Amino acid sequence: MRAETATLEDYSIIEEWRSAHRSVLNTFQAILRTRTRESRITVAQRHKRRSTIFDKLARFPDMQLARMDDVAGCRLIFPDTDSLHKFRAHFHKARFHHKRRNQPNRYNYIDNPKTTGYRGIHDVYSYDVNSETGKHLKGLLVEIQYRTAVQHAWATAVEVIGFITEDQPKFEKGDGRYSYAMALASEILARAHEDSKGPFPDMPDIEVIQEFLAIDSDLNLLNMLRGLNTASTEVSENRNSILIFHDSGELEVKTYRTATEALVALFELEKELPGTDIVLVKADTSEEVRFAFKNYFSDARDFINLVEEGCQNLSGKKQVHTSRRAIEA
Repeated sequence: MRAETATLEDYSIIEEWRSAHRSVLNTFQAILRTRTRESRITVAQRHKRRSTIFDKLARFPDMQLARMDDVAGCRLIFPDTDSLHKFRAHFHKARFHHKRRNQPNRYNYIDNPKTTGYRGIHDVYSYDVNSETGKHLKGLLVEIQYRTAVQHAWATAVEVIGFITEDQPKFEKGDGRYSYAMALASEILARAHEDSKGPFPDMPDIEVIQEFLAIDSDLNLLNMLRGLNTASTEVSENRNSILIFHDSGELEVKTYRTATEALVALFELEKELPGTDIVLVKADTSEEVRFAFKNYFSDARDFINLVEEGCQNLSGKKQVHTSRRAIEA
């Protein structure tokens, strides 16, 4: 598997391991939905893609499948950092037996952004269960991602770039210009919209903007993202959706009545379409699916708008031409 020569047995093990996390994921998403009811917080869940698991095992030679803490994940998207920190602080005091495995600041990428520009906070919980039938699930891990709408817009754009180019700025792979551009964009978003800092905390505002505009002019990055056609495919009100991003750029959406049906279909599709990005997602409404997983709809509009507004706000100019090297009033 690490040598990119996965066997049928490897595939079988991965499928069995991901399937085991289904109950864990459902439990946590139910807890989170109850606690976010009547709020402006979006909750979504996903099983880690098989291809992503293989890639992670290859990138980290010492990684063991049993120690991979993000096979199952819940994502919460907040309107701002204040609501994020407030909710997380309360959730840390929740009275349940599931144990948080990390110290509060262990995966705090808001206070300590990644070099890629990624900002958000992760917590890892160990699942606890008392029933005899569920005891084999005890100790399985689930990751909870906390991010703001601004941070989510950036993360979405990074994923979209990975889909439409040969590069992976998310992992700092491929053409380094994309990675650098997105790290600079993260700095702009953090300063302009969240009174925070990104991966270049000591760089003056004007230098951040000029560096970003210069590389944007070189790559035509924002115009490339702007030119994408957002998928018109509607996600039905069935809350279990499989999103398939074909090499042609077409998005295909399949929906299922139950989580079990969706998981069986996911495994079959991964066998039929090896190498294709396929993900199983769940949210309360079709709008929430589209918002939480915008990358699968090639939708980077929020990112574009936030970057352009950020450049204008930080420069103090009335207008920013993002396709040029210079900032013009």
